[in-house]
Amino acid sequence: MRLKITGRHMDITPALKDYVETRFGRLDRYGLKVESLEVVLGVEKLQHKAEAIGTVNGKSVQAKTSTSEMYATIDALVDRVDAQLRKWKERLADHKPGKTRRIRSSSSI
Repeated sequence: MRLKITGRHMDITPALKDYVETRFGRLDRYGLKVESLEVVLGVEKLQHKAEAIGTVNGKSVQAKTSTSEMYATIDALVDRVDAQLRKWKERLADHKPGKTRRIRSSSSI
């Protein structure tokens, strides 16, 4: 997975970059092909904002969150992207039970 992390009105520290990479690393458990994911972190007044835009199996994924703390914002963002990928993965699975064939006995009385 290609992960691009940028900061809007803030500097990305190595600790923040490592935290984002480890949290988004859990998205690999779904086995979907995450082609690229861009994470934009920013601060406006007292709100820490995060946005993720990416492509998974040809489908675009986008999520935005905002809280008063950056690490909580990143956690919420990962949860939202995780929910989208889980929903996509469940759509791919066939949940319908298999049709059973009835065997007709041709008995003539």
